[in-house]
Amino acid sequence: MAVKIKTQFGDIEITNDVIATVVGGAATEIFGIVGMASKNQIRDNLNEILKRDNYSKGVVVRQEDDAVAVDVYIIVGYGTKISEVCRNVQDKVKYNLKSMLGITANSVNVIVQGVRVIED
Repeated sequence: MAVKIKTQFGDIEITNDVIATVVGGAATEIFGIVGMASKNQIRDNLNEILKRDNYSKGVVVRQEDDAVAVDVYIIVGYGTKISEVCRNVQDKVKYNLKSMLGITANSVNVIVQGVRVIED
């Protein structure tokens, strides 16, 4: 499924893989994030941290009217304040979607799939 945007010049379709790459890149830049997690951890492998080419497994995009709703599955670092990390992810994802793709996010739901020790 792709997000469809109507402009005065025609229609634009942005695939979910592109949106997932932008969302995953934004989320992994936040301090306290160890990595992206799969939404189906048991099926995909419980301990796997997703690489850049697999971000679509950890992001769910739903189109709502002229905007989108995004679910982001993450793994946070031990000792970080989870609520602050999640709020930072929401802000960064909304900003990157608007600035890079011109898409407004109605909601960004952050689901913490695990906690890991950050190795320096």
